[in-house]
Amino acid sequence: MSAPVVGFIGLGTMGAPMASNLARAGFELVLSSRTKAKAERLAAELSAQGHRVQVVDHAAEVAARATRIVSCVPDSPEVLEVHLGPQGTAQAIQPGAVVIDCSTIASETAVRVARELGERGAHFLDAPVSGGQKGAVEAKLSFFVGGEAAALEAARPVFEALGKRITHLGPSGSGQLGKAANQVIVALNLIAMSEGLFFAKRAGLPLPALHSALTGGAANSWALEVLGQKVLDGDMKPAFAVKHQQKDLAIVLETARRIGAPLPGVALVHQLLGALEASGRGEDGTQALFGLYERLL
Repeated sequence: MSAPVVGFIGLGTMGAPMASNLARAGFELVLSSRTKAKAERLAAELSAQGHRVQVVDHAAEVAARATRIVSCVPDSPEVLEVHLGPQGTAQAIQPGAVVIDCSTIASETAVRVARELGERGAHFLDAPVSGGQKGAVEAKLSFFVGGEAAALEAARPVFEALGKRITHLGPSGSGQLGKAANQVIVALNLIAMSEGLFFAKRAGLPLPALHSALTGGAANSWALEVLGQKVLDGDMKPAFAVKHQQKDLAIVLETARRIGAPLPGVALVHQLLGALEASGRGEDGTQALFGLYERLL
């Protein structure tokens, strides 16, 4: 019996390791990426390991070959293009197919794509993730899922190859709202990590020893544990880039405005990361916020 075929669209920092984990879980892959060379490189690596991988030019070709499709692209315009554009999945989607979109986008976009794919007999799950690149590599992502519960169950083997926590939050768009709540907390943990370590450095404390103490107590968070260690190592390579966090926080703040939920802490982090972007550091990891405190405060 041949391995189930899964399509994967978008092979960036998160998408490439996610697709690799699907191959290792035994799925045959059909890959598509805006930069075809990325897909071809990954296909060559996985094929050399004995996995079955095809590369196609467009999302519509993915939909023609697979009934389980994962997309992981930067923002709402790309999601609309990949699924509803002239060469999008909607052009060739098969009845009963399940699309799992792991992008972080506006909830309204998710609702629109779900509606239009639903008119073609397919199912769309908005399933943004938390866990960063490390979680993607280790297949330990957490999924916030919006859409039909039955579609989630049909696609559960795909989710389980990618992550450890899969939470259904309600109808289409709910996954994106859950991710927005996640990003509120992530943003505030980021500023807490940066201010805490900035304070400790100014106070003359040994940061490695303090980091070990903090991560063993009530102050611990993913930001402190992972990004704090990157600060200590002087490593500004992104676990999550400033520019991507800014995109997510813009979605959070627009949603908050719409529902009447003031978020002053998120607004502050958005402004501070904006200062990093203005200084040309949008490609750095969000831990670069620590350096902004050192330079400006």
